[in-house]
Amino acid sequence: MRLVDTATEQLIQLVSPPSRYAILSHTWEEDEVLFQDFEKGRAHERKGYAKFRGAVKLARDECHRYIWIDSCCIDKSSSAELSEAINSMFTWYRKASICYVYLSDVSTFERHPNIRHQLNRSRWFLRSWTLQELIAAISVHFYSREWTWLGRKNDPTWTYALNELTGIPVEVLQYSEGYKNASVAQKMSWAANREATREEDISYSLFGIFDINMAPLYGEGGASAFRRLQEEIIRRHADDSILAW
Repeated sequence: MRLVDTATEQLIQLVSPPSRYAILSHTWEEDEVLFQDFEKGRAHERKGYAKFRGAVKLARDECHRYIWIDSCCIDKSSSAELSEAINSMFTWYRKASICYVYLSDVSTFERHPNIRHQLNRSRWFLRSWTLQELIAAISVHFYSREWTWLGRKNDPTWTYALNELTGIPVEVLQYSEGYKNASVAQKMSWAANREATREEDISYSLFGIFDINMAPLYGEGGASAFRRLQEEIIRRHADDSILAW
């Protein structure tokens, strides 16, 4: 597992996940810091470096030695590494000590007393990958564009606001194993209106929620990826509700 060392702000490779680390959940923006940027020593030149440093500083201030950030901790030029990461991501979020959700389109200076009104405009709730991150991570804290703390998933007020925004049942948001009791059709409904830059990711982002290990095949198209996902779910789960999809 590759992580960012918060003391040096450099990437390090560990054989297995450390006992304690932070993890970032965010939506990709223009000019993110990538793995190759660290290799070439130009990470600081990227527009996304400010977000990278904000996440690292927050983790360091909270005494986390490591933080995992998908944009730079995965070498996406390696198909083997990318496949391993996609199939491990749910577990990595689940094992993280804390998950920082960075809402780049929510400003501290536009705060609204109604949490749902404040969050309703955020892209984070529309993206495919953030669904499993919200469900998998046990301790989830939300931050504004300015890295101001907004709230946490397990706060009752936030739990009910998140339920209204996402359709995910309160018990799934409150209890770490709650998602396991949901039917296949229920889980599919949570993902139904979400989007991804690459159409295959709409299916690939569901591997962890359905406890599926499957090779991603970018270029196969969204329909083929979803068909393979359905077939694997049918093999692993005795749940006829999959037929509704």
